[in-house]
Amino acid sequence: MFTKTQQVFLGKIGSSGQELFDFVEDHCRDGEPDFETVQEVTAIRYKYFTEVQHGIHSQFEVDPRELPEKSDELVGISWLPRIIAKARAKLRGELDASIMYGCGGDRPFVKSIGMTLPEFLQLAWDADADDQKIVVAIKVPVGN
Repeated sequence: MFTKTQQVFLGKIGSSGQELFDFVEDHCRDGEPDFETVQEVTAIRYKYFTEVQHGIHSQFEVDPRELPEKSDELVGISWLPRIIAKARAKLRGELDASIMYGCGGDRPFVKSIGMTLPEFLQLAWDADADDQKIVVAIKVPVGN
């Protein structure tokens, strides 16, 4: 889908052809995410890549089998541990090509907590390793 030159450029901004392909594929199939969401997620990753990683790619890749299960819970909220792990791996550029931050499960989850994919990604960055900061920040209706 991308030329070698385009792939090099994507690498320089902390992105990948697979990631963009996945976003386009989901948009064609599901009508989301929209361009602005993809642009914002990519901009946050780029900022993290340049400011925190100083433009150096991580040599680690998260094994999809090591991610929390979709049914795993944090403070009684399923999916939360999984999306936190995915967001942190996304920030570091460590997601396996078969895993997508912003997939068809992530999008409804962030909507259910009153956030967008970019907002949740930024929250994961701001919270660093402190899950409690994320728990406090998310908007969950009483009773969930």
